[in-house]
Amino acid sequence: MTKQNHIGWNFKNSYAQLPEKMFAKQMPTAVPNPKIVCFNDELAKTLGLDFSAISEDNKAQLFSGNLLPIGVEPIAQAYAGHQFGHFTMLGDGRAILLGEHLSPSNKLFDIQLKGSGQTVYSRRGDGKATLRSMLREFLISEAMYHLGVPTSRSLSVVSTGEKVYREKVHEGAVLARVMSSHIRVGTFEYVSNFLDVAILQGFTNYVIKRHYPELAKNANPPLALLKTVMNKQIDLVINWLRIGFIHGVMNTDNMSITGETFDYGPCAFMNNYHPDTVFSSIDVQGRYAFGQQPGIVQWNLVCLAEALIPLIDKDADKAVKMAQEVINSFPAIYKEKWWQMNGIKLGFTSVAENEKQLIEDLLTWMQNNQADYTNTYLAIANYYQQTDEKYITPDFAQWYQRWEDILKANNISLSSALKTMQQHNPEFIPRNHLVEKSLDNACLQQNFTLFNELLKTSKAPYQAQSSYKHLQTPPPDGDKGYKTFCGT
Repeated sequence: MTKQNHIGWNFKNSYAQLPEKMFAKQMPTAVPNPKIVCFNDELAKTLGLDFSAISEDNKAQLFSGNLLPIGVEPIAQAYAGHQFGHFTMLGDGRAILLGEHLSPSNKLFDIQLKGSGQTVYSRRGDGKATLRSMLREFLISEAMYHLGVPTSRSLSVVSTGEKVYREKVHEGAVLARVMSSHIRVGTFEYVSNFLDVAILQGFTNYVIKRHYPELAKNANPPLALLKTVMNKQIDLVINWLRIGFIHGVMNTDNMSITGETFDYGPCAFMNNYHPDTVFSSIDVQGRYAFGQQPGIVQWNLVCLAEALIPLIDKDADKAVKMAQEVINSFPAIYKEKWWQMNGIKLGFTSVAENEKQLIEDLLTWMQNNQADYTNTYLAIANYYQQTDEKYITPDFAQWYQRWEDILKANNISLSSALKTMQQHNPEFIPRNHLVEKSLDNACLQQNFTLFNELLKTSKAPYQAQSSYKHLQTPPPDGDKGYKTFCGT
């Protein structure tokens, strides 16, 4: 235990000081035979942690929950949420928040163990996680981070030495998730629906002090918080759309008030462009399809607004009107940023009517021709070296000529446009079929070659990597019939 003092943990546990109804004190469930499967040395360094003085066995004990870091107060957080539009009481059913670690940069990070056993909020679940799903989260969350998307990150994956029963029998695992906050829209919904206004006020003050202290001086801090979270979430979904990411389960309990992506259960990346693309096995209505994500963000923000109504103004009607004005501003803000994002993907510094029509025509062409979303932008950037027959057609050539003409009209050189495109269009994304193959290899054969290749390319996703060009190729069927699962 004394060797832990050399690791660098610096826990603050502010969430555990909130009213007791906000959480349940909870120890992780002991596991029989923990072993380190993945460890994020880069992230550990960022956090100011040094594990060189402890053995691999002790490190596995630490990140499985068998051994706790010095200074933690483990809790399971209470929250509610709208799941596929239906409100329900939830809470951490398979996760334990160890506390908030203060990094050398003076920034707080939640350290959470996911798959750490049953809690009072498990709702008849076993509280466990599979090795496959935790490796998946480790891989994709790291890819998202290096793609420049706000996200939770994974510090480690530890196998537990026990079996976990889902649709099949899997190896069990615990993931250490790092995030600036696990506070959700659903947390506000929980406090608003099940606790009193005094606790809601105190909790809101806590959130503002911890994450947005500049808002404390605002004339109406709760309303300012709503605006701030809205802008954070707009920026987040714009980033998702930029890289073709589909979250898959955008329930209000999976929407962070800090605008970070988390809960990587049924997520996937789009290959062939189509706004209706959905892969989640539980999203049978396409509620969270690729093109539906902005609307769902707005819908979730309405839920946050409703929770904050008692704090925005003592006059409920006036409060509703003020909150509605914020929510009503969403479409215009989002659309402006959406145009900007699509313009940047084509190398434009601004987007007027000509550019807008060009963007819409490209998206229509991709949809009609079942073109790969990621590779189409790479094909534009490498047009004169293009060998793919899909892009050597009169209609695409015509579109390309219009693009060049508009660049010239805007006094944007081709080289400048290509530089901008390179910074915003990834060469590599975690291709769904390769992710699944890598997980099969790792979990069934203990072969991590492909997994490590995907992890390596994900660290430089905007750079050409000739040795790994095979990782850029979409599946021949465009992921037809591919399904993702939540892992619970």
